[in-house]
Amino acid sequence: MTPKVFYISDGTAITAEVFGHAVLSQFPIEFESLTIPFVETIPLAEKVKQKINDCFITTGVRPLVFHSIINPEIRNVIFSSECVDYDFLNTFVAPLEQHLGVKAKPLLHRTHGKSNQGYETRIDAINFTMDNDDGQTMKHMDEADIILLGVSRCGKTPSSLYLSMQFAIRAANYPFTEDDMDNLKLPEALKRNKPKLFGLTIDPNRLHEIRQSRMENSRYSSLRQCRLEVKEVEMMYKKERIPFVNTTNLSVEEIATKILHITGLKRHMF
Repeated sequence: MTPKVFYISDGTAITAEVFGHAVLSQFPIEFESLTIPFVETIPLAEKVKQKINDCFITTGVRPLVFHSIINPEIRNVIFSSECVDYDFLNTFVAPLEQHLGVKAKPLLHRTHGKSNQGYETRIDAINFTMDNDDGQTMKHMDEADIILLGVSRCGKTPSSLYLSMQFAIRAANYPFTEDDMDNLKLPEALKRNKPKLFGLTIDPNRLHEIRQSRMENSRYSSLRQCRLEVKEVEMMYKKERIPFVNTTNLSVEEIATKILHITGLKRHMF
């Protein structure tokens, strides 16, 4: 029977999901999960408790519950359910209070809430990234924090968006296409911003699979074309001394983290 997992919070539940997933990923088994955010009242908590108890009655096994609930009364309702309870926030708060000599003052939605300055910074970064996706324009490259390069379908757009959404980094990206391969070089706007350039590459076989799902049996998706493009672009990276990373076996989160680590870009947490 697939183990059941609840991620519960009186906020977005992002913290509970991230911590819980990190812990459960250590185990080579599948979990069936349910995320329940914004449990902000006792009546809502009672409904969640009933769901947990129903799960126990149905399966005969107490489900795992990972939660990050600020309100102690709501937290106690969840704790009283038929579950195996993991309370991330309060596991760490008490020891930190003792170490820091400061009493915690929890506020609802503080972790992923909206602060005016942070919100505007992030929205500006997201808008910039969307406007400068896939080489749509070269007019604003001077304003970018980073410019991702690579062949089509190597992960430029999702990585750019993740950097902007998670860390408020103004990320532009520029594709090298089939037409560029005969005389591959950096456009002037990229040369001018060479310290901001970062390359992505990918295994040609994996690129072939991705492109086949998009444009099956085309020259664009052929293994020969994929090999040619990857080879030419990697040679250019080395010639121009542009740092790059292979995205073949990396998630978007891992790609972004490697970019931040290698470039030293400052990340902003929200």
